Amino acid sequence: MAASKPVEAPGAGGTAGLSRWQLALVLGAPILLGAGAIYLWGRRTARRGKGASERKTPEGRASPGPGSEGGSGQPDGPRHEEMSPLGRAQAAKNKGNKYFKAGKYELAIQCYTEAISLCPPEKNLDLSTFYQNRAAAYEQLQKWTEVAQDCTKAVELNPKYVKALFRRAKAHEKLDNKKECLEDVTAVCILEAFQNQQSMLLADKVLKLLGKEKAKEKYKNREPLMPSPQFIKSYFSSFTDDIISQPLLKGEKSDEDKDKEGEASEVKENSGYLRAKQYMEEENYDKIISESTKEIEAKGKYMAEALLLRATFYLLIGNASAAKPDLDQVISMEDANVKLRANALIKRGSMYMQQQQPVMSTQDFNMAADIDPQNADVYHHRGQLKILLDQIEEAVEDFDECIRLRPNSALAQAQKCFALYRQAYTGSNALTVQGAMKGFEDVIKKFPKCAEGYALYAQALTDQQQFGKADEMYDKCIDLEPDNATTYVHKGLLQLQWKQDLDKGLELISKAIEIDNKCDFAYETMGTIEVQRGNLDKAIEMFNKAINLAKSEMEMAHLYSLCDAAYAQTEVAKKYGLKPPTL
Repeated sequence: MAASKPVEAPGAGGTAGLSRWQLALVLGAPILLGAGAIYLWGRRTARRGKGASERKTPEGRASPGPGSEGGSGQPDGPRHEEMSPLGRAQAAKNKGNKYFKAGKYELAIQCYTEAISLCPPEKNLDLSTFYQNRAAAYEQLQKWTEVAQDCTKAVELNPKYVKALFRRAKAHEKLDNKKECLEDVTAVCILEAFQNQQSMLLADKVLKLLGKEKAKEKYKNREPLMPSPQFIKSYFSSFTDDIISQPLLKGEKSDEDKDKEGEASEVKENSGYLRAKQYMEEENYDKIISESTKEIEAKGKYMAEALLLRATFYLLIGNASAAKPDLDQVISMEDANVKLRANALIKRGSMYMQQQQPVMSTQDFNMAADIDPQNADVYHHRGQLKILLDQIEEAVEDFDECIRLRPNSALAQAQKCFALYRQAYTGSNALTVQGAMKGFEDVIKKFPKCAEGYALYAQALTDQQQFGKADEMYDKCIDLEPDNATTYVHKGLLQLQWKQDLDKGLELISKAIEIDNKCDFAYETMGTIEVQRGNLDKAIEMFNKAINLAKSEMEMAHLYSLCDAAYAQTEVAKKYGLKPPTL
């Protein structure tokens, strides 16, 4: 399946069964957007330098302004002022600085309070410094409410006061005010041109926490959503030994129906499972869970098959908690067909990996190999797991075993080639990279109708900045699978990196949505591009559409992080007139 939409459903061959965070590992960074789980300011590389040191102490003067940073970051020393009101305020502040350096924070607070009371109200920058210094002393005493209050005063006096904003962000984090923390740290990131590692890390941390918090609430109340028919067919095509995805057998259809070409056949037996299989052939997927349930409740002849089919569709609609008991039951049925049990183990193992439980995932794949050692699917899917765990040599061994059992498995050969490429690429070995690239050529020559081979080759070519040839490979994918929405998204991203052609890129991504209006990857990608164009309201709209289509809580959390980052930028723009650079 070429460049198929990342999915949180159980593991599938190629990209069809991989979540977006998995794709970031298996397929490398999406073309424009970094590692696939980009946060919205990630297009700039955070450089470690003078801006990366931790900011614990108060300042002598507000920022910006002459002398704003002070070489050491410590409170300012005495300044030569006349004993005017401002001079007396500065003297009190300097005395407070000495107490601060000595660790006498209560005394420092008294001095900074005196400085605030003495300072003429029109001296905004000086007054903001005094509040900032007092906030730093409160911070040492872990009085977070007071820290936030004093930083707010400092920012009111000097709206672009970076250290006051960052100190307030940290106080909000301690007070569990995530939204306020995110807005402050977003302002800091923009003011620092995304160059300070410390503020970038705090932004990333808060976005993830907010995303998880919102996704947990939203996901438990979400309405199940059936993926598009194209997506479902792509998913099932990734299995070769999956009994439940096979067409109805001749004996399961009536003789009369066998003669009715072009009409849906009716099953001979009064079986919920066989009716569910008939609905699969008709692409009437919404009825499959209910028909499978009838077979299960009747304890019918096909109970094991019905359990596995129902579990699979639970996974496809993003209901892993409902799928797990069915998978558990199939796995424990020792008298069931071994291929059913192995398939259930593959799907449960993939589910565990998507839930970031690699140990349990590995156990399930190993058990599948033990009970059905001649099942090519086991090795193919376990090979993908090994790639995710960065166990490339073991992954290649599994792909080799899959190919031994099923020599015409184009998908396994393409995945093996990509695993070898990633190993060479991350090791910066030019010769082995060249060998891996030749391997791709061999795969597409041997299997010219394997869209996945072209898609993976295109990813590698993009890594190597061979954009023209990568574009040709995506065109091959589209020729073979014109209804694959995700290929259009990747080709659109390529136009942005290769030619900086925003119009063409967005045209292709819009085409993806036209093909599959449930392609959350397309909505997410378009949202991220709109952020970089400065169209934040449009970006938020796109992210919300993707959120409503998310198939797992983890995927939803990621999308909420993107949406929250965009929203925070809109709030910062309103409050401070700050906007990041745009494309």
